[in-house]
Amino acid sequence: MRFEGKVVVVTGAAEGIGQAALLAFANEGARVVLADREPDKGQAVVEQLRRAGREVLAVRVDVAVEEQVRALFDQVKSQWGRVDVLVNNAGIYLQGDVTQTSLADWERIMAVNVTGAFLCTKYAVPLMIAQKSGVIVNVASEAGLVGIKGQVVYNVSKGAMIALTRSCAVDLAEYGIRVNSVCPGTTETPLVRAALQRAADPAEARRRLEQSRPANRLGTPQEIAAAILFLASDEIAYATGAILSVDGGYTAQ
Repeated sequence: MRFEGKVVVVTGAAEGIGQAALLAFANEGARVVLADREPDKGQAVVEQLRRAGREVLAVRVDVAVEEQVRALFDQVKSQWGRVDVLVNNAGIYLQGDVTQTSLADWERIMAVNVTGAFLCTKYAVPLMIAQKSGVIVNVASEAGLVGIKGQVVYNVSKGAMIALTRSCAVDLAEYGIRVNSVCPGTTETPLVRAALQRAADPAEARRRLEQSRPANRLGTPQEIAAAILFLASDEIAYATGAILSVDGGYTAQ
């Protein structure tokens, strides 16, 4: 029960890695906030946690909209008075090289993946400063560490999240706030499954993804959630500005 009594906000928590992290934090005693543009997708999880006696708050929020992010943290403050952990997980994906990516698509991906993390951090940090403690975990990607073909704006957005992590780690350490990042490899999530289904041959596309990494498989949301909890825990309290790859060896090649 590493997070007994802690308040944890997870964005994009209705499914995938975010949902796995939300469940893992709750199972270790945290009071959790499911923050998502479509929180109804996570309703079954909310009900499951409440039946188990866990405290959970579900909030509809588009992280790219400042007023909605401000309202999210106002609601969390009103409910529990603090934020101990923020997981910036909300993100969207787009394929295409620089010639195939429209300006509108560029701005949409950057707004959710980068501006969303910036805004959530901006409004969580004053609560953390007031309590003299807090941890932020940014869910970046292997795509932020190396150039992956045919997804330029996604790569750039995840590289920006790593830069945001390092910058905030340096800025906020004096307030007792740690900021770390996990970089998942391709993981078995609804977002990945949808991308594979758009391929001309989904089975072959999956096989190529699996064979591109030494582990020869995709990751699971639960494996990424375990890394998020580790970076958020007091077990590794000396770590800030850390970038943890969980990618089946992809970026080790």
